[in-house]
Amino acid sequence: MNILQINTSARSSGAHSTRLADCISARLRARYPEARLEVRDLAREPHPVLDAPALEALMTPAAQRTAAQAARVALDDALIAQVQAADVIVLGVPMYNFGVSVQLKSWLDAIARAGVTFCYGAAGPEGLLKGKTVYLALARGGLYRDTPADTQVPYLKHMLAFLGMTDVRCIYAEGLALGGDALDKAFAAAAAEIEACVV
Repeated sequence: MNILQINTSARSSGAHSTRLADCISARLRARYPEARLEVRDLAREPHPVLDAPALEALMTPAAQRTAAQAARVALDDALIAQVQAADVIVLGVPMYNFGVSVQLKSWLDAIARAGVTFCYGAAGPEGLLKGKTVYLALARGGLYRDTPADTQVPYLKHMLAFLGMTDVRCIYAEGLALGGDALDKAFAAAAAEIEACVV
């Protein structure tokens, strides 16, 4: 089993979403000792945003790309190869201003490529990244689970399903900014969810 952990916090240390993702990966490795874990920290290794030069590079036939364009596309290719090789993906998902981080959005933009990770057919779009399990390690300062204010989970489930990843399991650590022992309670509840979810 290949486990790919993607940390998408703006912080490379001290991030609650990374802590939660680490807990999920640790449980997976305890459950499957033979598993191989690969971690990509998008704070330490930022991926460029999808901008006009990147779009132009992607839309230029490979044989006609400049060296700079080929290098830009190769960055996305590396992320796609990681996802293709993974059996399980653990996404550390902080909540910033009710949405996902720019780091996570850039990762999703990079791995969504027509003809490679999804395609269009007579029946519409088809995701090509099938047979994978995705764990969302959702860390939030407030309480948003199952409320209209949680825009993250519907978006991520839709985006991942578009790419073929429909087995998506959510682990929550919420109320982290509420003070007192809220943080400890949140991670204790998350630990129980991990035990129940990773089987």
